[in-house]
Amino acid sequence: MKNKNYYAILMAGGVGSRFWPVSTQDFPKQFHDMLGTGDTLIQKTFHRLAQLIPEENIFILTNERYNDLVFEQLPSVTKRQVVLEPAMRNTAPCILYAALKIQKENEDAVMIVAPSDHWIEDEQAFSHNVKTAFDYCESNDALMTLGITPTFPNTGYGYIEYDQSTTTEIKQVSQFREKPDYETAKSFISQGNFLWNAGIFMWSAKSVIKAYKNNQPELFKLFESGYSVYNTEHEDAFIKENYQNAENISVDYALMEKSRNVYVIPATFDWNDLGTWGSLYDKLDKDDNNNAIVNAKTLLEDSSGNMIRSKADKIVVIDGLKDYIIVDKDEVLLIFPKAKEQDIKKVLQNVKANFGEEYG
Repeated sequence: MKNKNYYAILMAGGVGSRFWPVSTQDFPKQFHDMLGTGDTLIQKTFHRLAQLIPEENIFILTNERYNDLVFEQLPSVTKRQVVLEPAMRNTAPCILYAALKIQKENEDAVMIVAPSDHWIEDEQAFSHNVKTAFDYCESNDALMTLGITPTFPNTGYGYIEYDQSTTTEIKQVSQFREKPDYETAKSFISQGNFLWNAGIFMWSAKSVIKAYKNNQPELFKLFESGYSVYNTEHEDAFIKENYQNAENISVDYALMEKSRNVYVIPATFDWNDLGTWGSLYDKLDKDDNNNAIVNAKTLLEDSSGNMIRSKADKIVVIDGLKDYIIVDKDEVLLIFPKAKEQDIKKVLQNVKANFGEEYG
């Protein structure tokens, strides 16, 4: 029997613009089978969480424009489980909203906040780490996160610095550090007490709501004023009227960087945030010339290190390309150097400006 006090908030509202042209505002990456496995990223994440958490206690937090996509891809969930944001306001407001709904339903709830678009291979190790965190959060006033042991000096992630004197599995966080430059990232790794911030959080409903009350009194007041209508037929009207008034702020800034009771568990599983075509390339199987291929049938000559994706069974012929992203989707073909993948966001803006919003 799964613990009825275990809950999850599955974050599925992002656009994933670095995965353009596959990921678009109308159909973002979490609803695509990015890995070519037969499951979309949100489906994989839901099934991973359901190994530990009762399915009916997994809440999907997303923008209202993705409501239909959620029900198409997760047909077993009910309307109660889908928490819709009528406006984009970053992660702090929506997590508070979902936490209040969960607390009203079960004041003994402990929960995980998990992005819908991450790749995790060892799901048993993931469940073990989450269970350890839940056990601690049930009996302590703690805000917990999972940190990833760095494998190289990545400048694209924030870092978590923990107290080196801690010898237990659960470590006290000293501070959160912004995305560093390369030399700073190297120094973090050499110190041995820095982890990548994966954006995975665990806490009890009581602790996280107390943290909002202490650190974000205005935000707390806004959402707490609707407590009496949460989980009733009047909830939607309250949210439509008030959600837009919430500050646009991340949960990292709002809570984690301001609180003293923050702890981290170094994760024991392989992890990738699947944030870019390059990160996807790293996780896919490669051919003899290090080309990663999703869906396409390929004829490749003098071509290596490429990320190639098309519709199923489309024939793709390439000669003389090295370290490129080649993505064919409907009316858009992207051929772009992997080394410049961070610029895809800018390219998307140019495409929209020149050809219309419908292309993004």
